[in-house]
Amino acid sequence: MPAKPRAAAKKVKDKWRAKEWYKIYAPDMFSKMQLGETPSDSAEGVMGRITEATVQDLTGDFSKMHIKIKFRVTDVRGFDAHTMFIGHDLTSDYVRRLTRRKRTKTDMVVDVTTKDAWEIRVKPMAVSEQRIQASQETAVRHIMHEEAKKAAAEVTIGEFVRMLIMGELSKRISDASKIIVPIKRIEIRRSEVVRAGKMPEPGEAPIMAPREPEAPEAPEGEIPAPAPEMPAEAPTAPAPEVQPAPAVEEGKE
Repeated sequence: MPAKPRAAAKKVKDKWRAKEWYKIYAPDMFSKMQLGETPSDSAEGVMGRITEATVQDLTGDFSKMHIKIKFRVTDVRGFDAHTMFIGHDLTSDYVRRLTRRKRTKTDMVVDVTTKDAWEIRVKPMAVSEQRIQASQETAVRHIMHEEAKKAAAEVTIGEFVRMLIMGELSKRISDASKIIVPIKRIEIRRSEVVRAGKMPEPGEAPIMAPREPEAPEAPEGEIPAPAPEMPAEAPTAPAPEVQPAPAVEEGKE
């Protein structure tokens, strides 16, 4: 009887030994940054896998840690797995912090199409300063629908993803909604790629890249202090000469 469990354990161990680690990379629009690694026994097993990363992971920007970007593996070359953008989402705790008592949260779902034929399902969310009427909510939803469609029709997929993540679309909707009701916050809560269109050109500038640490700037009108010089070594004093001891003749004290 004990031979069967040992044989099963050996089989599982051999199965894992056959797997290889594949590196997952973001698409060109995110500077092809490495997202992580995944084990698989074949390249076909990696195809279609979904991974996600926060904007903070991709750029080092701490203020964007609540935005999660989703990618799907679409191409495997050797042990490198390449992905495409399939949507983004906000963390649940961030959304809860925005929706407090005596405020109205207005949700909307709108399907938009970019000028390079990408179909994206966008889910904006508006949070008002105070409770608003149903007619005002309807008007805000209409503005969110129209502004999202207009914005997408004017730009490519890379530019539209930048608008989603960096807050440009939210600001555009907020400016248009202020004429109806005071808006506390507008966020694009979620986006999903419904149908992929023309892929971005390889030479296009990335919409997001890691941030380089900035060197501290000197105040205006002040000359930066030069680097401190190392002190010169003090000359060493010559060692004192040692006088030889007088020889003692044999037989004399």
